Amino acid sequence: MNQQHWTLLLIRGDREDLKQISLPARRIRLLAAGASVLALVLLATAVLVGLQARDAVAHQLLERQNRVLAAELEMMRDRVDGLQGELQALVEKDSEIRLVAGLDPIDAEVQRVGIGGPGSPDLRSHPLYEMDEEAAAGAFALTYDIHALERRARLLRESLSEAGTELRTHRAMLEATPSILPTRGAITSGFSNSRMHPIHNEARPHTGIDISAPTGTPIRAAAHGRVTFAGRRAGYGLTVILDHGFGYSTLYAHASELKVRVGQQVSRGDVIASVGRSGIATSPHLHYEVHVGGRPVNPRNYILTDVVP
Repeated sequence: MNQQHWTLLLIRGDREDLKQISLPARRIRLLAAGASVLALVLLATAVLVGLQARDAVAHQLLERQNRVLAAELEMMRDRVDGLQGELQALVEKDSEIRLVAGLDPIDAEVQRVGIGGPGSPDLRSHPLYEMDEEAAAGAFALTYDIHALERRARLLRESLSEAGTELRTHRAMLEATPSILPTRGAITSGFSNSRMHPIHNEARPHTGIDISAPTGTPIRAAAHGRVTFAGRRAGYGLTVILDHGFGYSTLYAHASELKVRVGQQVSRGDVIASVGRSGIATSPHLHYEVHVGGRPVNPRNYILTDVVP
């Protein structure tokens, strides 16, 4: 049976040198198939080499990124350690401030504000755990410490706010507490439950003290407060009454002139009237009363060293 052949003519020059190559078609097909397989192998090899080169570059890039991240993590760890030291110093200062404000220091266990215990995050739940246990442990510890710092900072802020409120209250109370002699002069009559009245000539309670001073001598507010009365009062003459808050009020009587009006806010040391002898009085003087919770008390207990500002 005759086979089909492919003939290849090779001609050089002017056809004097002619070569002829004749190959069976089957062999041609086999050669073509082999060439195709070889081309595929070469292509696959090139692709594989290219992928390996790409993986090598990616691996180097990943290693570089890991080194950079590790350095950043270490820097953050140093900063967190520094913040922990600064926060501890603030906690100690907070304890001092709370003592000044009359509050107990926060208990050491409360300072931990629930760190650890049931329900706390677990290292194995960290996203990095399955890929890099060591990196996951470092990141987990840093995150844990940051959360602890945040909780302690919130507790410290609340504690300082509470202490600030107490200090402001104490300051307001101190400002509202009568503490000075309202005018310059000599105390001629003291507080008494029964005193012989100089005009009525009978024993009566004397619910304040009398301070002898020349007419016109300034009368000053004994503490911060608000004017609730400024006018004439039976027996007392020209009178000023101040409400200081916190249950304190003061009364200034027998004035020759009033310097304030009802509703006016005054500070300790402000001039509110002048000494006189209005009302029932035998000579110029200031009748001064201190009331606590609506009841008169001895003003001497609310005068610091008998001085005026």
